[in-house]
Amino acid sequence: MLLWVGVGGALLFPAVFLLDGWLRNGYSSLRHTVSALATGSRSWLQTCNFILCGTAVALGAAGLAFSGFFLFAAAVGVFGLGLVLSGIFPMDPMRGYPPGTDQKDPDEFSTAHRLHDIAGAVVFLVMPAMPAVVFFTGESWPTRLTAAAVAVGLIAGVAGFTRAWEKDGALTGLVQKLTLTLACLWLAASFALAA
Repeated sequence: MLLWVGVGGALLFPAVFLLDGWLRNGYSSLRHTVSALATGSRSWLQTCNFILCGTAVALGAAGLAFSGFFLFAAAVGVFGLGLVLSGIFPMDPMRGYPPGTDQKDPDEFSTAHRLHDIAGAVVFLVMPAMPAVVFFTGESWPTRLTAAAVAVGLIAGVAGFTRAWEKDGALTGLVQKLTLTLACLWLAASFALAA
């Protein structure tokens, strides 16, 4: 049951941020990050998305541990906890969102924003670690090779997002969303295969 809860959380997380971002006035899905959705109108929706889906993923990690996948469970649990903390500590309004916000970064960041940055760094660092663990500990070659391909894709995605974020690139949000969606879809499939 816990593994299927994990499947639900991993699938719901990108579904909510993609749909909400598409429907949100003044929000650019190409430029703005997922975390920006936790500011402005309907901020509660992305906050709940972070916390509820992160909790579901962490419960799925417990299911992996009960199934004997201890190292993989640890990495997934860190990912889930990072999502939860990203919801508890929202980022500051910046870079033109919510509408009317300065296009630049603020001169000083709030404590919540700084904690959000730490939680986000954990999420993005552990994303490629999850499939890397499966590559080294997986039981079948198809599973291991798929995990290796996903790990390479996530490393490229995290690196691309980091560069885009630092430059406030026009496609920062797109790169981030593609990377998160790849991680979540692979994680949902991994939970389902372990169930």
